[in-house]
Order: sequence, then C-alpha cells, then structure tokens
Amino acid sequence: MTEEPLLVTREAVLEVKGLRVDFHTYAGEVKALNGVELSVEKGEILGLVGESGCGKSVTALAIAGLLPQNAEVVSGEILLVGRDLLRLTKEELRLTRLGEIAIVFQDPATYLNPVISIGAQITEILTSDRKRFQGELVGAGLKELQDRREGKPLSPALEKERRRLSSIEPSSRLRRGEVKRLAKLLALSYLRMVKLPDPARVFKMYPFELSGGMRQRAIIAMALARRPKLLLADEITTALDVTVQAQILRLLKELKEQIDASVILITHDLAVVAELCDRAAVMYAGNIVEVAEVTELFANPLHPYTKGLLEAIPRPDARAELKSIAGSVPDLIFPPTGCRFHPRCPFAFERCPTVDPPLVEVSPGHKVACLLYGG
Repeated sequence: MTEEPLLVTREAVLEVKGLRVDFHTYAGEVKALNGVELSVEKGEILGLVGESGCGKSVTALAIAGLLPQNAEVVSGEILLVGRDLLRLTKEELRLTRLGEIAIVFQDPATYLNPVISIGAQITEILTSDRKRFQGELVGAGLKELQDRREGKPLSPALEKERRRLSSIEPSSRLRRGEVKRLAKLLALSYLRMVKLPDPARVFKMYPFELSGGMRQRAIIAMALARRPKLLLADEITTALDVTVQAQILRLLKELKEQIDASVILITHDLAVVAELCDRAAVMYAGNIVEVAEVTELFANPLHPYTKGLLEAIPRPDARAELKSIAGSVPDLIFPPTGCRFHPRCPFAFERCPTVDPPLVEVSPGHKVACLLYGG
C-alpha cells in the first residue's frame, strides 16, 4: 500500500475577492477593475503583470487604501490576514498602512519629501508609534553597545547603560531624547540593509542629492522600517537604468527573506517575473485572466492573452518574425461585453461576447479565466 503525499497548505496573507472599482470622470464611468480575484501567500513574491492601463496600479492602490477621490469601490473584499480592509475606519486604515502594508512606487522622487532629510523621514516612522517600535529601538541600542565592545569589557558607564536597556519593559516609556537617539541608530541599520554607501552621510542628505537608484533604496528602507506583512512594489525599476534595475531586484529578493514579508511585484516586464517571482498573475482590462507558478506559466500558458504576451517577447536567437497581439486595448468606459479579451482573441467563439468567464482552477495551482477551459 502506497502512502499518499501530504498536501502542503500555505497561509494566505492577502485575499482579494470580487473587487470592482469604478472611476467617475467627465467622460463617463471608467470600469477599471472588473471583479479581481487574487491571493498572496505568506513569504512569496507574486508578480502582477500586464500592459499599461490594465489595472495593476489601481489594484495596489485599492489594497493600500490610497485610491483617489473620484474612485469608488463598487463591491468586493480585501482581506489582510482575514480582516477586510474595506470595512476599516480611516484611522484603522492609517495604522494598518503604518504597521502592516508598505508600498514602494515607481518614481521615488515624487513620494520623498524634498525639504526633509532622508534620516528624518525614516525616524519619523520609527517614532510615530513608540509602543510598536520600542522593542526594535531598544535592540538597536543594545547592538550599538555590542559593536562598541569589540571583544573588550564595556566601561562602567556603558555597562550601566546596557543593563538599563536590557531591563526596559515593553510598557515602560523611553525618554524623548533617548527615543530620538535610538531611532537614528535603527534608521542607520535600515540604510545599511538596503546597501546604501556611507549610511551616516546619506542619513543627513536630502532627496535631490541622491541618484535615482539611491532614492529608490531609501524609499525601500522606509518601507522596511515598518516591518510590513505585505510589501507592494509598483514598477520600482522602470525609471532606472539596466544595471541599477538588476541591483534593486536582487536587493528586493534578499530583503524579502530578511523581513519575512509577502511581496506583490507589479510590472509589465515578464523577464523580471521569471527572475524574481514565485507565482504570477496576468491581468487584462481589469481582470485577472491567469494565475500559476512562474515555471508553469512560462512552460504551459493557457489564456490566449498570456500566450500572446509570451510570443511577443523578443528572443535574440529566434529567426521567426516577432508576433504581436491583434487589435487594441479596450475603452473601459465602454468595455466589451462578456470576456473583455474576445475582440482580440483568435480563439473566440459565439459564447465569448455574452459570458464573463470565471477564474477556474484547471490543474493544481493553475487558474485561468477562459471559456475554452470551462465556465
């Protein structure tokens, strides 16, 4: 008698269910998200991929609660460790963004305060909720004392300081000056973590004094300082040159292991997905059309749109003519009925214009929204 293999189930940090978002514009209602279904497991990097305007960034903004005023969440749920973010008050959502969700945007210069130093912007996070960060602040002070020891006994004054820090209870209150000093030590440790050269110097610098790659590392450090459960990285390498892109992506992969966070990497670059991600979700015109492990997606794409994307990737060794997807991106004020991809799909048949295909699992871990596979 053979034993059946045990099924390994992983905890879902984020679940997005039936998310619909409309934008109210002078031209009409833009139906940006059309029932998005998405999940992110603990410790994984999920690549959210698709062409410009498909709804990737809107999905991230909805998760973070940062949609603009003219946006309306029509329906759906966004569950972060089982808690629906759409039902939180503004204050609860602010605290969630502080401690559980961090987002890194495409252009860091837009989101860094130009008149406040990098160090001050990081320490502001670390002092905004002393109770939450107190353990890390004390740990930074103890580490500094350990580094200063260098194998030798501490002086009586420093040994007294070490004992005092070691005895601090989570409920006790640190002095204001001490909080400021420890926050600087902790901020410097995050700047070192993202491999910025000369962190003490960068701590005092302003955003305009840094290169694009250094600014991106600085804003990643600010995101990491929150020790988030979920990190949203929205096209974080688009504005950088190729060499710096590779460095930032390698850094993101290393940091994910250190902070034990789940990551949604938003990109239009399938090469980045192949290099960095565990799973990939393909998005088209406000819908998730396919989800699979990265190796499975590249080896066995099912949705016609996914196949079109992969066939459009230039290959240096290929002699065949580069293929493109016929047609153009639909107007989401007047989106196509049924499957939104059917006007461009070479496999469309009579049901496609009338039936909106659900996202169904066709093999373990491989889901597709296409009537060719049921629905």
